[in-house]
Parts: sequence; C-alpha cells; structure tokens
Amino acid sequence: MDVRERKVLSSGAPVPDGVVDAGTAPPAGRVERLTAAGDAVLVTLETDAREPDPGLLAAASVYAWLGAAVFRVPDSQADGVRQVLDMVASIQGARPPAVARRGLA
Repeated sequence: MDVRERKVLSSGAPVPDGVVDAGTAPPAGRVERLTAAGDAVLVTLETDAREPDPGLLAAASVYAWLGAAVFRVPDSQADGVRQVLDMVASIQGARPPAVARRGLA
C-alpha cells in the first residue's frame, strides 16, 4: 500500500508546491477524488479549542484514511493530529505501531 509521508502545517503556512488545496473541511468525496487522481492533497481543519478537539481529530483520521497527505491545523491541535496520522498509518500497515503489547492473562 502506497501511503505518502503525511505532514502537519501551522495555520498560517502556505500551500507547499505540488500540493492541491482541497479547502477547509472539504467533503470526503472531493478528497477521495483528488487522491485517486494521484494528487497530494492539503486539508485545512479549524477550531477555537485550546485543548485537543475530538471532532477535529476524528475528521483528520477520516481524511488521512482517504489519502490526504498534508494537514493545516491550529498549533494547539498539531500534536494530536500527528498522533492521529501515525495511528492511521499503523492501521493501514504503512508503519509499525510505536508500541506492541500482547494481552496475557
């Protein structure tokens, strides 16, 4: 499975060269079409929350699963989004889990 390196940008960061800006919280179908065409896609997610925003993190996981490669988020959400992107990549088999535990009774 070919999963591009995913990046998190701060809110004011410009769109990197070669990346298609899908807009702010775009419809999932738009992101899916752009990624199917082979484009690196930027998704912008906004919130006023200072603490991790569960809705924003959930949206980031869906967009990552659909193939979005670059995320522009508020600085307060950057660490949480990076963790979500790592989790999605692990579930998709693109990277090993950070920690593997076996449940032993």
